Amino acid sequence: MDDLRKEFEPDETNGTTPVGNDAAVLADGADGNGIGCHGGTELSKAAARAAGQGELMDRFEADYPKGPHDQPQSMCPAFGSLRVGLRMRRVGTILSGSACCVYGLTFTSHFYGAKRSVGYVPFNSETLVTGKLYEDIVEAVHQMADPAKFDAVVVTNLCVPSASGVPLRMLPREIDGVRIVGIDVPGFGVPTHAEAKDVLSGAMLAYARQEIGEGPVQRPRGGLKDRPTVTLLGEMFPVDPVVIGAMLEPMGLAAGPTVPVREWRELYSALDCAAVAAIHPFYTASIREFQAAGRPIVGSAPVGVDGTDAWLKAIGDSCNVSEAKTNISRNAMRGAIKAALAEHRINGRITLSGYEGSELLVARLLVELGADLRYVGTACPKTPYNSEDAEWLSAHGVQLRFRASLEQDLAAFAEFKPDLAIGTTPVVQKAKEAATPALYFTNLISARPLMGPAGVASLPAVINAAIGNKDRFLAMNAFFEGVGKGDGAGIWENVPEDRSAYRKKFAAKVKQSRNAVDNGESVGC
Repeated sequence: MDDLRKEFEPDETNGTTPVGNDAAVLADGADGNGIGCHGGTELSKAAARAAGQGELMDRFEADYPKGPHDQPQSMCPAFGSLRVGLRMRRVGTILSGSACCVYGLTFTSHFYGAKRSVGYVPFNSETLVTGKLYEDIVEAVHQMADPAKFDAVVVTNLCVPSASGVPLRMLPREIDGVRIVGIDVPGFGVPTHAEAKDVLSGAMLAYARQEIGEGPVQRPRGGLKDRPTVTLLGEMFPVDPVVIGAMLEPMGLAAGPTVPVREWRELYSALDCAAVAAIHPFYTASIREFQAAGRPIVGSAPVGVDGTDAWLKAIGDSCNVSEAKTNISRNAMRGAIKAALAEHRINGRITLSGYEGSELLVARLLVELGADLRYVGTACPKTPYNSEDAEWLSAHGVQLRFRASLEQDLAAFAEFKPDLAIGTTPVVQKAKEAATPALYFTNLISARPLMGPAGVASLPAVINAAIGNKDRFLAMNAFFEGVGKGDGAGIWENVPEDRSAYRKKFAAKVKQSRNAVDNGESVGC
């Protein structure tokens, strides 16, 4: 058994390994007659329903409701589920989708540090329509299902196979003891990569819950906890679970696994908890599995004085902890966080936007740190588990938008003229063009401790330093003054003519063509 517990790291080629039918190659333009990234969203949805995927589309629409502008502008959602699988011990990954999609996803994953090869099942128009693609996927799964290397193999349908009805639900449940988990993560069904993490986590929890019902399962690698645990739902900075564990200790509780998990056996521990803390409140599929297992769900998170105090009380109530024990932790945290707030302050007007799902938590912390926070935009949806955060922010005068679009984020920047813009890459770019300091939310803000006293101490230094760079931006603007912008940027003997009218005319034609595809008037790539 010891050799089975070693982490499997396939060859570090940082590439894509074709498996299954080696003769199947993707023909140029073979993306399902306009279905997928290059076709219309509504056409893809209709195609998926026509191909027998009606139940799947209903579930996506219920679990991940979209905004009035249809869908946030973010990276391919499958990136989220792909990263979850690539981070897990002894879990193999196979993608089924257009070659361009698979290339982009694997490239981005390896850019972010993945060292594992990703299995890929190519297809062409013939294998897609005849059902041979599904046979190739089955062959690929049998090739990869080696119990000496894997506990599980995850097979992911991207847009075209999902819209074409490739039935991953028909894959064998296990092969030689290796679990087979098939999921669909089409861009026209799952709005953001953050929610795609929930798609895979929910599927794995459902599988693990069934295993628990069938008999004994593996113990946690570190052994069983001697106290009831609180499972943490949502990805966090590694220090945060440790901080939360220290908060829970006086209450006779312990921090359980963090979902998404890092190995299969942690799923059993996650389900065997006293309560689930929905730190990221949009993990709808995962929450459904925990509720089916009879576990209470607690929203929000221990951020700032108010957030930590309310969260500890809610956890205590959910886990039937005595008021006296809960108050020990509440009083200790209240004093420690207030002391940290006295030493760490933020002075300046801020707008904040992102697509990770922790935007509301960061916003609460910024407000308590003294920042003049005017706007928060998140690509994620409103749920019952972030309603308290939304109400708190609204009571403190913060304008909040769920399923925010880039246009709304930029409009907020223009309206409030912040000293610092925290946001996605295009928001940061726009801010810096306007000589306004800006920080990328994903890498510079969400990748920091947020919980308890550690969270209070982690943000002010980087934010105050960024706000203090205003003079440098003004100096750079002054230095480059007069070199033009857009097509006229640079030093020219003859400045290029303004072609904006032509671009607008061309954009209108493209929009008209896309609408024709969406309306079903034309079908094509």
